[in-house]
Amino acid sequence: MKLISKELEKDNMGQVTLVPEEAEDMWHTYNLLQIGDSLRASTIRKVQTESVTGSVGSSRVRTTLTISVETIDFDSQACQLRVKGINIQENQYVKMGAYHTIELELNRKFTLAKKQWDSIVLERIEQACDPAFSADVAAVVMQEGLAHICLVTPSMTLLRTKIETNIPRKRRGNCSQHEKALEKFYEQVMQGIIRHINFDVVKVVLIASPGFVREQFCEFLFLRAVKQEIKILLENRGKFLQVHSSSGHKYSLAEVLCDPVVTARLADTKAASEIKALGDFYKMLKNEPDRAFYGIKHVEVANEALAVDILLITDELFRHQDVATRSRYVRLVDSVRDNGGTLNQLTGVAAILRFPVPDLSDEDSSSDDE
Repeated sequence: MKLISKELEKDNMGQVTLVPEEAEDMWHTYNLLQIGDSLRASTIRKVQTESVTGSVGSSRVRTTLTISVETIDFDSQACQLRVKGINIQENQYVKMGAYHTIELELNRKFTLAKKQWDSIVLERIEQACDPAFSADVAAVVMQEGLAHICLVTPSMTLLRTKIETNIPRKRRGNCSQHEKALEKFYEQVMQGIIRHINFDVVKVVLIASPGFVREQFCEFLFLRAVKQEIKILLENRGKFLQVHSSSGHKYSLAEVLCDPVVTARLADTKAASEIKALGDFYKMLKNEPDRAFYGIKHVEVANEALAVDILLITDELFRHQDVATRSRYVRLVDSVRDNGGTLNQLTGVAAILRFPVPDLSDEDSSSDDE
């Protein structure tokens, strides 16, 4: 994400102009947007025109609109973001108060204005614009005939490409068709790695599969790299790590990232902190349950006692449309940081404590736990 300008007043009212440069930037933008915000961006509008003879025609024109946001639709697979709202600024093609849907595009700037920019959204802008927060873990989850090449970022897992092909079964006395199809499949996966993985940023490339597929693929990969003198693969051979997965489907990546061998290898990557924090929480919940709290009420009580060491909280809570509820989570995060605690954006609201606090298990917090 590229920051073009930031104009904030003393009361944190104002606007920022940004340019999304890659797919993950759409995710960051999705988390920045709230209902009631003002969004200004270039868009396509279908307009009707009437000629001097009275005939009516229609054409599509590109124009710049400013809308008051009412609906936000994010497609996580395609990383596409559509924002619907009413036009709030004079435009030659769109009447004031008319509805329009803006589809934000890569490498095209937009301006977002808010009545109140809180610490969470300002921090997200800093992260999105910081190259150090780029994906530094890549993964190829595969089985015979199926492979998913993904980038693992601190915010999400991005599917770069899916490779699927039919592999004929081995036949007794004749395996040539099977071998040829498998070699073609491995060649496609190799080209996908070269095309979609930036080895200047990525520190680890996980090759995960059931059975012996990963070993066979890596043997093919580096033999082909030597034969064709593919320097980018040969120079980064040490970054490849083979691990087991139950299948070649994308969901198997979750189990791969929890593997102790993988966790150790990812120790200096961005994705590792979230994995470690969640593992530490479950371990604390099992061994010292009075130092592992979950649910907003319990965590708030622990924070009042200055006991929160690590706060685990999901991005979804900061997209809450109720201003009071969202402000409650923002205050919690700010307070934990002021008290020397750290933040990890995971699932729900939970905390690892520095020391035990009075047992709250008899209190019912289900009404506002998320």
